Parts: sequence; structure tokens; C-alpha cells
Amino acid sequence: MNFYPFHIGDYAAHTRHLSFMEDLAYRRLIDQYYLDECPLKGDPSFIARRIGMSDFSSDVQYILEMFFEKIDDLWVSKRCDDEIAKYRVKADSARNANRIKSEKKSALKSELKSEPNQNVTKNQEPITKNHIKTTAPKVATPDGVSVDLWNDFLIYRKRLKAPVTDRVLARLIKEANLAKMSLSDVLETIIFKGWRSFEASWMQQAAQMAQKAKELPLGSDKQIEEAYRIECGGDPAKARFNSYFEMKKFILDQRDKRRPA
Repeated sequence: MNFYPFHIGDYAAHTRHLSFMEDLAYRRLIDQYYLDECPLKGDPSFIARRIGMSDFSSDVQYILEMFFEKIDDLWVSKRCDDEIAKYRVKADSARNANRIKSEKKSALKSELKSEPNQNVTKNQEPITKNHIKTTAPKVATPDGVSVDLWNDFLIYRKRLKAPVTDRVLARLIKEANLAKMSLSDVLETIIFKGWRSFEASWMQQAAQMAQKAKELPLGSDKQIEEAYRIECGGDPAKARFNSYFEMKKFILDQRDKRRPA
């Protein structure tokens, strides 16, 4: 784990009393915890040597005893464990999404290779008026879109029995501009999500749903304090609110500002 959220206000409020070396020890202990993605193990002198502070083992021991919980030979931080758990959930979700996307692209490419050759041969029957009436013209590959992706999209639409016309392409380009996405991203999104078409409003709705999923509950005073600490980066003990109702309203206002217009 090479990244973790760091709330400057919360950290400063809880560590302002530490000396320079104690503060350094705390930061190095946290970094080591996240790198290992597990509790620190061993006695304070061993841990001090591991983080490069063997000459300051007393400072390391003081920080361990103050900010970590000792369970057997482990030094545990609930805050670190919570962040590691969130990171693993996101990492697993991303891996699964990439795996599904890769499988779908592989299936589409296999189907494309199995399509009969449409090139004109000497034995090909002449095109008749009936052919002209029933065969839709092929739309050229749009600028900025790879040939492979465009062929995958044509095969996908063919499976849906929805031919791609100039009008369909123009609508996709228009919606891509509204969503501030490239046409390639729009086509990949349609294939990956199994959509028949695309509208910019669908992406806004998806973003709003994702934002709501990250929002913490506000049912109790304790939950309001936790939401204020995590979502707003403030210390509830120092917040200048007259009631929990005002704090809750502030949190809801901040959520509205973060949501897409």
C-alpha cells in the first residue's frame, strides 16, 4: 500500500505535544504499518531498528504505547486497519473490473476473427437493387478511435441488431462531448456495461450513486462526528457548531457541493 489519506488537522491536533523525534517516530511507524499492510510485530527496540531509529528506541516505545494497542507481540492501530481494509476492497473491485473488461474484449475479438471474409472476390455475385435497399452503408472509423475498438463496437451492435449509421455516430459524439469524455471511452463504456446506447446523464447518475456509497451515515451524534472528521477533515471537538443538527447540515451542504451539477 503506497498511498493513504492524511488529514493534517486531525494529525496536528493529536500530536502537537510530541517532541521532534517522537513525531518522526510516529510518522515512520505509520508508514511502515501501511507498507506491510499489517500490525507492527516485535518489541520496541526491534521495531525502532526496523524504521531506522535504533538510537531513539525510547521515543519509539513511547509512541507505540500511546497510539497503538498491544495484542500479544503485535502493535495494532484500528485507524490503520480500517484504511487498509478500504484499500483492499477498492483494489479487489478494480482487479475484478479489469478482468471482466479483458474477458469481454477477448470474446469480441474472437468473434471478429470468426466473422466470414467480406472482401470482394472474383466469384462474388453482382450487387443487385435488392442488395442496395437492404444493406446499410458502412460508417468509416471515426477520428481518434482505433480500428480494433471500432470493429469491436460494430460487432457488438450487430449482436444487438442495431446497425451503426451516421446519425447514430453523430448522437454518440454529441453525448460524449456533453459528458466530457472521448469517443473511445464512450464506446468502451457501452461495450463494458452492456448498454445499447449512451447518454451523458447516465454517467452523472453513476457518479452520484458512487458518491452516495462513500457517504457515512448520520443517524447518531457519534456518526455525525465521524462523518465530519472523515468527510470534512475537521476535529469535532474544535468545531464551532451550536448543535449536532448544525454539524449535520454542514456535512450535507458539503456533500451537495461535491456532487456533479
